[in-house]
Amino acid sequence: MPRFSIIVPVYKVQGFLRECLDSVLGQSHGDFEVIAVDDRSPDGSGAILDEYAARDARVRVLHLPENVGLGRARNAGLAQAAGDYVLFLDSDDHYTPGLLAAVAARLAATGDPDILVFDHVRTHWWGRGGRSEAADLLAAAGLETFGIRESPQYLNLFLVAWNKAYRRSFFQEHGLQYAPGLYEDAPVTYRSMVLAERIACLDRIGVEYRQRRQGAITKTPGRRHFEIFPQYEGLFAFLEQRPDLDWARPLLLERALDHMLFVLAREDRVRPADRGDFYREIRSFHRRHLPGGGFPRPDGWRGAEMRLLASAPYPTYAAARGLRDLRAAALGGRRRVAKRTSETALRGWYTAQSKRPLDPHLAVYSATHHRGVTGDPAAIHEKARELAPHIRGVWVVREDAVDALPPGTDHVTPGSRRYHEVMARATYWVNNVNWPGTLAKRPGSVHIHTHQGTPLKYMGADLLTKPGARHGFDVPQMLRRADRWDYSLVAGRHAERTWERAYPCHFTSLRTGSPRNDALVGAGPERGRAVRERLGVPDGDTVVLYAPTRRDYRRGGHVDRFDLARFAADLGPGHTLLVRLHPSLAAGVARGLGLSDLHRRGVLVDVTDEPHVEDVMLASDVLVTDYSALMFDYALLDRPIVVHADDWGAFAASRGAYFDITADAPGHVSRSYRELTWLFASGTWQDAEAARLRSGFRERYCEFEDGRAAERVVRLLMLGERGGALLPSARRTEGARTRPEALIER
Repeated sequence: MPRFSIIVPVYKVQGFLRECLDSVLGQSHGDFEVIAVDDRSPDGSGAILDEYAARDARVRVLHLPENVGLGRARNAGLAQAAGDYVLFLDSDDHYTPGLLAAVAARLAATGDPDILVFDHVRTHWWGRGGRSEAADLLAAAGLETFGIRESPQYLNLFLVAWNKAYRRSFFQEHGLQYAPGLYEDAPVTYRSMVLAERIACLDRIGVEYRQRRQGAITKTPGRRHFEIFPQYEGLFAFLEQRPDLDWARPLLLERALDHMLFVLAREDRVRPADRGDFYREIRSFHRRHLPGGGFPRPDGWRGAEMRLLASAPYPTYAAARGLRDLRAAALGGRRRVAKRTSETALRGWYTAQSKRPLDPHLAVYSATHHRGVTGDPAAIHEKARELAPHIRGVWVVREDAVDALPPGTDHVTPGSRRYHEVMARATYWVNNVNWPGTLAKRPGSVHIHTHQGTPLKYMGADLLTKPGARHGFDVPQMLRRADRWDYSLVAGRHAERTWERAYPCHFTSLRTGSPRNDALVGAGPERGRAVRERLGVPDGDTVVLYAPTRRDYRRGGHVDRFDLARFAADLGPGHTLLVRLHPSLAAGVARGLGLSDLHRRGVLVDVTDEPHVEDVMLASDVLVTDYSALMFDYALLDRPIVVHADDWGAFAASRGAYFDITADAPGHVSRSYRELTWLFASGTWQDAEAARLRSGFRERYCEFEDGRAAERVVRLLMLGERGGALLPSARRTEGARTRPEALIER
């Protein structure tokens, strides 16, 4: 008996079907059967199913003699299921990597509940969307199980068949079946949820829910959407037979009305000519099923709509809705005017403060779009406190990052009155990204741009040749902001040449090295050991740091290159896998696709939120990356680096690269997951060739990294010191150039 039976109804989806089936058959947890139900599909879907069944014994195909619709096709598959748990998957959607392993683990941890609910992400035809509205609810459940009577808020979870794993015996015991027609999910979902004694949740995106541009029945306007009413009538007919479920009637009435009003408001479902009839059907349903004691109405407009149902005919309701829309538009307009007025006043304050003299003892710092005290600016600030204590440092930090600041950090928040005052008066501006374009550079101020590492992928003006990569970026505006830079810090000649090409502006390249990397040069084991202990890494483990970068050929930037759970398992005992996402992906869907769940289960350690990437690098023994600039920093540790370049062609074509990392790599290169795991299984990742490659890479791209970069910046630019002692060690071997110009190339 398999652990899972996955039922896939199929009708007119030949263009999407292979992706759907591949997502199931490629799961790392293999104890399942696929029951694919060919609902008399008129296209080539049936032949595709037979092809998959011929090569994988886990796939069984039912060819129905006539088209019966989605609900009854599911029922046909259910009758053939043998698994402990039943999952339904629509044939134009697909599973995310590692879902079944995560479901199996959560079922085991919660003692095989009646229902397990997991998350999804909408994948629109133009690209992937964000996390679902259910994400917070799923996360709040943790490892606890619950019933709806005690936790009615979980009735708000998305009412579909494919975001749940049902215990098959529970499904059979209660005779749950899908009715024909649209909205067939609703009665089964709500009936099962109120019947279940134990429900568990998994805060993990398990399904990519495809939002097709055309072909979806639920997005085709017409009278078929009136089928929602008999579906809910069936649910309430069931409740009439179960007085023990009287407690659920008010809750389910609220949910039913919410669903009906949602459908009414959708222009792609109910046609304008049908809305009066549809509204009258809602009112009739409301009158028939309204409990004597009322029901819990939600706050806001939806609650107002439900109150209107009691007495208002459709013209009154439509007028109220139109008035509500007008008020919302007017309120939005007032807010925009107020915002513009406030911004104008603050710009005036900045202009007024700019008439005062610059404060020679004031420096302002920011890192990674005001996310905290990190990176090169943090290293410079720390060194300035030591060598130039008379220079006061103030950080620009977003509101949501203030609580994580080190104690005693003087800071301002963007857009505040004090922010504009500090920006106007500071002599030194230190940042690793551009400052806002509204801030004019004052004569005499010193703008120090540190960048965010040595560049591999195209940046700045070079993006003009890559229209996909520059989507959403105003390159001319980017260059106008870069015109304010006085100094650009570089770690090597490659970075120097590249930044001057990518930003054809007025700055001076300063050969200092990268201040944040001072901690890596000649680092001892103590700091790394302390970080490993804080992260919970077992003594003696080999720590593998995986740091992928974003992709410009995929909307949103995130692409799963391989199953992280499988990689952690293939590394074997004695290994700990650390994963650090690119900062631009940290708040998106990437973690919900499995990373957060794997971290909670102890399969790996998610270090994306670690504020200092240097700590993470020091805690690791080897770096696995694709095309992240982190490799240039990691090379300073003289520890192995593996470049996983399975999509190098697509990456280079879409984003552009200054050199071929597969031909000039800091270590061994893998071009498939099989090659990647072989490098570790064979020990090749740390052989003599790996050492030779990273040594040459370090010499070519890290010439000026000698551990004194932050000191060099402070002494040269804040204290005005000059002398040969400030030269990077890599330059001293070239001759007796002791003039300060030896550091600077114009």
